[in-house]
Amino acid sequence: MSSSCPHLHAEAEPSAAADLAAMVADSDYPCLGAKSVFRTDRATTRTYGRLGSADAAAALLADLRVFAAGVDLDDGFASFLAVFAGPDIADEGHFEALLWAQLRAIHAADGTPWADGVAADPADPHFAFSAGGTAYFVVGLHPQASRLARRAPAPTLVFNLHEQFERLRAEGRFPRMRERIRARDEALQGSVNPMVDDHGSASEARQYSGRRVGPQWQAPFRPRPDAAPEAPDATSPGAAT
Repeated sequence: MSSSCPHLHAEAEPSAAADLAAMVADSDYPCLGAKSVFRTDRATTRTYGRLGSADAAAALLADLRVFAAGVDLDDGFASFLAVFAGPDIADEGHFEALLWAQLRAIHAADGTPWADGVAADPADPHFAFSAGGTAYFVVGLHPQASRLARRAPAPTLVFNLHEQFERLRAEGRFPRMRERIRARDEALQGSVNPMVDDHGSASEARQYSGRRVGPQWQAPFRPRPDAAPEAPDATSPGAAT
């Protein structure tokens, strides 16, 4: 992120940022993209109150707008990490409900049209979450996650710019990176995350919380009718873990 970016709404508590940095820096941590953003100081970490709240949504939306406006993808990967002070997470289902409550609240506060090039319907294979007109792949982390790569000290939502995955694909670098990450994830946990699919083959909404869900699962999210764009024709890759 450019040093000339305006001040974001909430500064990261040193402990929250340090805990996440330590988690990602572990030699066994599988996500190479996350390692890259922390190693190059392109991980923007901010703290908020209660996950799923309207108050957190307003602050987070404002910060995401500033983040998206200040990122230069020519400088490499960048991620925005929203760390929440509470509540205590009971299990994966509890976290999933809070994650989608937070995304619904962000969308309710956002008057911007849905991002170009991605679908607003979470059942669509081309879905990506939109905030401030920018498309994101959201990765949920929390203490009760069954996948070790998703197990973080505090409830956290990672907002990854979809455009950076599209660039990797256009440059032909995504498949190799994806396979390396999946191999590292299997080495860490003994299996590849069963929820992983490439964007365009199944909705990435199924991956956001990290909980394993069945084929009949539906995301508890509906976009405003005025926000929904036409379904895109192009595909872009999703996450690898």
